[in-house]
Amino acid sequence: MEISKTYSPQDIEKKWYKLWEESGYFAPRGENKAFTVLIPPPNVTGILHMGHVLNNTLQDVVVRYHRMNGEPTLWLPGVDHAGIATQNVVEKQLAKEGTNRHQIGREALLERIWRWKEEKGGIIIDQLKLLGAS
Repeated sequence: MEISKTYSPQDIEKKWYKLWEESGYFAPRGENKAFTVLIPPPNVTGILHMGHVLNNTLQDVVVRYHRMNGEPTLWLPGVDHAGIATQNVVEKQLAKEGTNRHQIGREALLERIWRWKEEKGGIIIDQLKLLGAS
């Protein structure tokens, strides 16, 4: 077997995350009292920053601890599509286009926010998976 001369983290991350998912490592087991974490998800502002990484890593550590102790656990990362931060990003885009939310109206603004969420929301979930989040 030949060993690559360069390290490709993308290949390693995909391999291990797939194994963890297929092996059921993220699935709750046991009859113990359930453990849940209720958190506000990151706003859909584009990509995660180091604050998100730290916050989600700490949550993942706590959730894994409880899961590995046999407690049924639920940690369901998501994205906040309705946050003020997301609206601010979309409004900045509108300003670059020479318009604003008042000119385009409520329905068009909501449509733009949903479109932004669809385009960018998956990026954040994929980034959490790249971190190895369970």
